[in-house]
Amino acid sequence: MIKEIENRRSIRKYKRHEISKEIIEDIIYSATLAPSAKNRQPWKFIVYQGEEKSKLVDVMHQGIKSEKITHKLMPEWAFAIPDAENTVRVMEEAPCLIAVLNTNQKTPFDSIEDEKRIVEICDSLSIGAAIENMILTATSYGLGTLWIANTCFAYNELIDFIETDSQLTGIVAIGFANEAPAKRPRKPVADIVEYR
Repeated sequence: MIKEIENRRSIRKYKRHEISKEIIEDIIYSATLAPSAKNRQPWKFIVYQGEEKSKLVDVMHQGIKSEKITHKLMPEWAFAIPDAENTVRVMEEAPCLIAVLNTNQKTPFDSIEDEKRIVEICDSLSIGAAIENMILTATSYGLGTLWIANTCFAYNELIDFIETDSQLTGIVAIGFANEAPAKRPRKPVADIVEYR
């Protein structure tokens, strides 16, 4: 598994080749093996391909266009909208998009009590572990992935399209890479570890 961890890259250019249902199911199965707080398993995965994927991408595009005008959801992050627009291009290219829902939580744009916030954090950590399993399994199949968080700019439109009130944690793009990015720099271990 160390090889997959070292070889994993965030891929933003994809070939048009389809991915078999068996591989997609194996990727999702690996997600279900992740540890989760109190074994709540707070995840649901919705796979988008073909025409339905195109509809999802269009909803993302329209939501970002709206946010670009109104700055209603993410006013302090308006500077990141061009990156979100590039994410739409990535989503168009990737043959498979998997929306990841947190079934125990609702919109992140509403205030919640402190105790519920702690539960939300624990569920988010659990889902992060599940997504990492997905990404590493995809890497083992020779596939590229991109963990997409720019869904925040089109959050309400995406939730309406998906027809859920569960929290949309993000989307994972999966496909055969059409680029080979170099390894990104990492902080030295000596700078991030403290022994006591």
